[in-house]
Amino acid sequence: MATILIVDDLPDNILLVKNFFINEPYRFVDAGNGIEALKLINEEKPDLILLDIVMPGMDGFQLCEKIKSNPETCLIPVIMLTGLDDSESKLKGIELGADDFVTKPFNAIELRARVASLLRMKEYTDQLEYAEKIIFSLALVVEAKDPYTQGHCQRLADYGSRLGKKIGLEEKEIRTIRRGGILHDIGKLAIHDDILLKPGPLSKEEYEIIKSHPIEGEKICKPLKTLADVLPIIRHHQERSDGLGYPDGLKNDEIPLAAKIIAIVDCYDALTTDRPYRRAVSREEAIAIIEEEKNRGKWDEKLFSEFCKVVYENPKSFDIHNSISNIKVFN
Repeated sequence: MATILIVDDLPDNILLVKNFFINEPYRFVDAGNGIEALKLINEEKPDLILLDIVMPGMDGFQLCEKIKSNPETCLIPVIMLTGLDDSESKLKGIELGADDFVTKPFNAIELRARVASLLRMKEYTDQLEYAEKIIFSLALVVEAKDPYTQGHCQRLADYGSRLGKKIGLEEKEIRTIRRGGILHDIGKLAIHDDILLKPGPLSKEEYEIIKSHPIEGEKICKPLKTLADVLPIIRHHQERSDGLGYPDGLKNDEIPLAAKIIAIVDCYDALTTDRPYRRAVSREEAIAIIEEEKNRGKWDEKLFSEFCKVVYENPKSFDIHNSISNIKVFN
């Protein structure tokens, strides 16, 4: 049963709207002001919000902006209920992210139709979100198979987002990098554990199979359009500036920036964690190794320089024992 939140400072208006839906299978909750509404949104997780514009304190425009700017609530459809029958008000609401407008006095048939339409869209969005969460869970399953990589994906999400912020990327791009950090190795689901968890050196044939994981990961995530911006990270996080990476042998600026970011923090994390074939090295030793590789053309020089600044400005954040392990990546 869909939950609908009505936000209006006049109880009679709330009752009127509820009466329009008396024969519909919806559950209603209501709030008399913006502050109360925000609390209910957090507690009830409504499927749709009917929001009056003219309210004391926080008006409908301000509340709509808060709802739509929060990644955890931005996908909740908002229908603004208004007696302001002017294009300027509607334009402002649209700019703030409102999904629809209904002008007072209400047409009951029109209001019911618009609510039903947006609830169908919300159900579709929820299905996509559920599928996406399954994909992220599968990515963590890959990590959980190997005790030596515990926390690896979360650290890459953290390290990568810190580097993204340092070089001035927008929040949307940083969010993509966080998600890419979690999903970069999901293609290893397609690789047999005998190879993936082999304690000794890989044969040439086995290494070629391992090298297929970026392409396999792209195949797994490509059907979900919500992950389209993450696909370049998944496919290209093993590319190197000298063209000796895989799967496409890209060089320098041919490699997407987000993939370069995950690649360099992936290398750092691999060096500073224990592996079956060697012990972890210190932060300083890891930077020295990556610098030597940079001098041979393996890494982007400017990105390496910015990465070093981030590491030494926030040394505890790049210590495996202090790194964040509960990053939200589903939003």
